[in-house]
Amino acid sequence: MFIFIFQTIWLFIDDLAGKGLDIVIIGKFLFYLIPDLTEKVLPLTVLLSSILTFGSIAENYEFAAMKASGISLQRSMVSLIVFVTILGGVTFFFANNVIPLSQRKIYNLRRNIAKVKPAAVISEGVFSDFEGMNIKVDEKYGDNDRFLRNVIIHKKSESNINTTVIKSETGELISSEDSDIIQLVLKNGHFYEDVTTKSNDSKMKFPFAQADFDTYTMNIEIPEINNDDLEEERDISTDKMKNISRLSKDIDSLRSDNYRIVRAFSKNIESRIGLFVPLITKNTDSTMADMVSKKDSISRIKSIKAKANIALQDSIKENFLVLFPEWQQLQILSSAKNATSSILGTVSGKKEELEKRYKIYNMHILSLHSKYALAFSCIILFFVGAPLGAIIRKGGLGLPMVIAIVLFLIFYFIGVFAGNYAKEGNIHPMLGAWLSTLIMLPMGIFLTKRATEDKGMVNFGFITDFFKILFKKLFQKKDKS
Repeated sequence: MFIFIFQTIWLFIDDLAGKGLDIVIIGKFLFYLIPDLTEKVLPLTVLLSSILTFGSIAENYEFAAMKASGISLQRSMVSLIVFVTILGGVTFFFANNVIPLSQRKIYNLRRNIAKVKPAAVISEGVFSDFEGMNIKVDEKYGDNDRFLRNVIIHKKSESNINTTVIKSETGELISSEDSDIIQLVLKNGHFYEDVTTKSNDSKMKFPFAQADFDTYTMNIEIPEINNDDLEEERDISTDKMKNISRLSKDIDSLRSDNYRIVRAFSKNIESRIGLFVPLITKNTDSTMADMVSKKDSISRIKSIKAKANIALQDSIKENFLVLFPEWQQLQILSSAKNATSSILGTVSGKKEELEKRYKIYNMHILSLHSKYALAFSCIILFFVGAPLGAIIRKGGLGLPMVIAIVLFLIFYFIGVFAGNYAKEGNIHPMLGAWLSTLIMLPMGIFLTKRATEDKGMVNFGFITDFFKILFKKLFQKKDKS
């Protein structure tokens, strides 16, 4: 845990250093981050401790004494197996209750920092993300760095396009602990905004609005979060803030919402492009039969069908555009081209939206199964480390430490790659959460079996013996010749 905390400090050094934060706030941030690090620390700890313990026992020939007394390896592992099983249950409780609570604490701490010291999230000389916009300042000064000099702000629209630019000579951040609103007061500046129009002719003129101001006040709302109401939190990060019951409910709601959006969009596109519209409906016969008498209706229906079939065949064989004058042909082609471009643009935009929604859905499933996989990984890695320590018969922090780190890196990187593939939808999220654990499972079974049979690792001696015998026979033939 000590090593991983220092790694975290190095990762967040740019966010913590030079922000005017006192040691108490930094200590709280690291303390709330410790439960999240448990997902990495606990499997490595179980693996390393089991290798060290059983390696030290085997190195001191205590297993030999146990076997001479009639105590098998399985019997000597019974108490630790019970302990690791209980540890797995405690780990599941920890992942289901403590880790989501710590994530909410971290979010609330960062939110309170933004309320008390809003300038802490703004760096000098570079663009920083600040509550949905990008802001750059040349200098911060005053109490809690509340005063800003040479402010440039880029605000993006809902389609993630930079449409508004605000520039001012000075600025001031006003906030309080009792309010969820931060006021950014800008003075002596300029305002520029692109104007969106529906007409294609107006779009080609690139209309915009420009204004100068002496004082311009922006009210920035800090999003709230609490322990009970997370229904509106749909961003990717909030899946870690939820327990099993909340994840299960949100997975169902996300799945039904995605299906509903896809069905509605599909019907919209079908109606726009005219797909699946029958030329002659099945009810045509009955409708026409009701309008006229039986004898006349049958003959008329047959004649209509014959004419429709002939016209349809002729339209397929020949270009239907020849039925229209030349000026109307150009209008039809232009209209078809514009309609196709519009539909393709709509599909492309909807594709990005659906990819984001399905990524959120996949991350919820991944978080749900990761809680179970973490508990089982501690048990399985014990069955990897304990027999491995008995096989290598080496204690201390030398070889066992190297073997434990190598095995953990394999386990960890497989989990990371599988999780990333699962988020993008390349593999099922359930497989992404369980893949690294399932790969370690046969290794644990194999090593436990080898240690129980008092065998070492895989013996490649038979290969060298084969080549020795082969070369020996070849040399004997040469000597005889």
